[in-house]
Amino acid sequence: MFSRLFGRKKRESEEEDNSDAVRDYSFLGADMHSHFIPGIDDGAQTIDDSITMLKAMQDMGYKGVVTTPHINFDHYPNSSSKILAGLQQVHHTLKEKDMDIAVKAAAEYYIDDHFFQILEREPLLTIYQDQVLVEISMASQPSNLFEIMFNIQLKGYKPVLAHPERYLYFRENRQIFTDLKDRGCMLQLNTLSLAGYYGGDVKDMALFILENKLYDYAGTDMHHMRHAELLQRFTQGKTFLKLQKYAFRNKDLIA
Repeated sequence: MFSRLFGRKKRESEEEDNSDAVRDYSFLGADMHSHFIPGIDDGAQTIDDSITMLKAMQDMGYKGVVTTPHINFDHYPNSSSKILAGLQQVHHTLKEKDMDIAVKAAAEYYIDDHFFQILEREPLLTIYQDQVLVEISMASQPSNLFEIMFNIQLKGYKPVLAHPERYLYFRENRQIFTDLKDRGCMLQLNTLSLAGYYGGDVKDMALFILENKLYDYAGTDMHHMRHAELLQRFTQGKTFLKLQKYAFRNKDLIA
């Protein structure tokens, strides 16, 4: 683990830039993909974890977050009520510690049969207005991907596809990102992808989508403090300047 961590650190240090640009994420205003509700998925395990990561978000310049626990029936069968109860715990602890950061909760919905059962019977937790964060299988592309996105829209929601750059089966069909956008789907960058956390192929895909101006949001997808440490180091690299120049919609979240 440490060799991989230091290897990533070395790659970022080789990109260091000494310009006078502000080296934090305040240009985004808010984050919209993270895992800060304690004990319900693979993110924060305790309320102390939650507060430590939220303090790191403040230190990096964020004014607010919409945290998005997994709802995945096979691994994290969470519900809206469970997520919102966890959010109340976070709010209570933030108030005790006199921390001034706005925290809301939505969900990162894994698209499977259970998701469509939820879609039929209850309101979804949205990141903003009617926008709902969704993810698909990392292993293989759903054969009916466009139909899935259309059905979500039929229910009155606008799908935001989490980290499209991480679905490496799209490498040979990058036109699909434009096609998804044309069909009303929004795209969310994992900042960690640009930082090299998931490897060179994912970073290359992220740069392609960024340079073609197809992203709508940037999210940390933070699960633990190792992510925070890498995101902080990333601010010193040249690639970070490309991120800063992009017109993300994150500030809508705290407007």
